[in-house]
Amino acid sequence: MSNPVATLFRIPELKEKILFTLFILFIYRLGAHVVAPGINVPALREYAGQLQGTAFGIYDMFVGGGLSRATVFALGIMPYISASIMFQLLAAVFPTVEKMQKEGEDGRKKLTQYTRYAAVVLAALQGYGYSIFLMGIPGAVVNPGFGFSLQMILTLTTGAVFVMWLGEQITERGIGNGMSLLIFFSIIEAFPSAIMQTVELVRVGEVNVVALLVLVAVMIATISATIAVTMASRKIPVQIPRKVMGRGRIREGQKSFVPLRVNSAGVMPIIFAQSIVIVPGTLATFTTIPWIQNFSSWFAYGTAPYYIAFAVLVIFFTYFYTAIIFNPVDLAENLKKQGAFVPGVKPGARTAEYIDRVLTRISLPGSLFLASIAIFPFMLLEAVGVPFLGGVLGGTGLLIVVGVGLDTVQQMQQHLLLRHYDGFMKRGRVKFRGRQRYM
Repeated sequence: MSNPVATLFRIPELKEKILFTLFILFIYRLGAHVVAPGINVPALREYAGQLQGTAFGIYDMFVGGGLSRATVFALGIMPYISASIMFQLLAAVFPTVEKMQKEGEDGRKKLTQYTRYAAVVLAALQGYGYSIFLMGIPGAVVNPGFGFSLQMILTLTTGAVFVMWLGEQITERGIGNGMSLLIFFSIIEAFPSAIMQTVELVRVGEVNVVALLVLVAVMIATISATIAVTMASRKIPVQIPRKVMGRGRIREGQKSFVPLRVNSAGVMPIIFAQSIVIVPGTLATFTTIPWIQNFSSWFAYGTAPYYIAFAVLVIFFTYFYTAIIFNPVDLAENLKKQGAFVPGVKPGARTAEYIDRVLTRISLPGSLFLASIAIFPFMLLEAVGVPFLGGVLGGTGLLIVVGVGLDTVQQMQQHLLLRHYDGFMKRGRVKFRGRQRYM
């Protein structure tokens, strides 16, 4: 059996895509280590270490530590991701945005352009907020003032636009989804250093070897379960009736299915829930108001109220986001237009009700799994004494790494299968009943 990696590089087109993707990722990681001018990095990193459980720490994970180093790519791809999420939510409220999503290629291009404009505005606002944050840290900024704020706005906005362009280049000319791959590599960048820290803790005796081996076994099982749930789906059977195509040709009736993913919402419920549950701690970091301090102590990272609130929010946002991105009515109408139907269910409104009922049922185990993935790894890592691995092996990072990895591998497989099928179809014939026609 041939080496699958070597097989990938035997296909010239796929080889070019892979090498181009790796080149773009190299540029991205190179820029993620170029510090913006006028920053005292040691003072910033010392202060940033105190903010790991806040919004700052979560955002820093998505940009590969860019915020804690104040690099030119400190904002990463997140302004574009935020703008995309914003337009997804707007589509559920404003019919104009929803219409653009359904207008085909022209509508999608227009929506993409609006998303880019929104990303630039968000990047500028985030750049200004980040400059104010830096000037509030003692010794972090060499020359604070309006000039520094303007400089950071221009630097970070330019960096965010360039990162957005890099992601689009990967999507168009490389392999995989560019935006997702940039976040993927930002997350796993911290993994080697975290492994070295763990080895050092084991060496000095601060972490028990047996506990670490149990942790490795549990995390492998967790990753396997994550892969299984990510790929799991409920297949709704669909019957396509027989059809006369003309000139004596008849298309036989076909049996197919519509896959409904158990985890339709992906990682978004965890991101939304995390953004809300860390608000008390984030506010407490920037203010000394007593009641805010007391309230934040109830929802401090690692406490029971924190985990309970996190789990409840994940379950809620799973149903909320699934309802936004998946419309059973549209699916039922498309099936009706194609002449397809679900056996035993009337086309139209009854089909939409049936699909909605099935989706609601399978979303429950999906939401419970997401809640457990969001909480369990952190609790386990805290118990063993290696919480710094949470950035990669925590709920958000784990799902992103697994999801993006599976998507990229599937795209590579499609390229291999497409090449195989091209060779097969040159030798084969496709026949119709009745008068035989060859295609």
